[in-house]
Amino acid sequence: MLLTLDLNDARPLHEQVAGAIRRAIGEGSYRPGDRLPPACDLAGALGINSNTVLRALRELRDEGLLEFRRGRGVSVAGRADGRALLVQRARELLEEGKRYGYSRDDLITILEGLT
Repeated sequence: MLLTLDLNDARPLHEQVAGAIRRAIGEGSYRPGDRLPPACDLAGALGINSNTVLRALRELRDEGLLEFRRGRGVSVAGRADGRALLVQRARELLEEGKRYGYSRDDLITILEGLT
């Protein structure tokens, strides 16, 4: 799994990690039953604390995307539904808009103009 974090992103690191894993599942890089690398390996690859990765994994478990199994690690429980992916992308759009000085209402106006 190739995950990257944007250190200029204002979102907390655990949210960035959860978003990257959520996208990987939604895009089919990981399928139901596939095991994820151990949290300590992910943390080492990303250069962050393993507790940060564990927090992201717990969030995804609570969403029903991951399963924790004693002795077998973390595996994908199911595919991210379309809504979960859209919510993640909408959050990213809001953050990107803030960086360019656009408010939530400005972005809604832009989106309404696309239809």
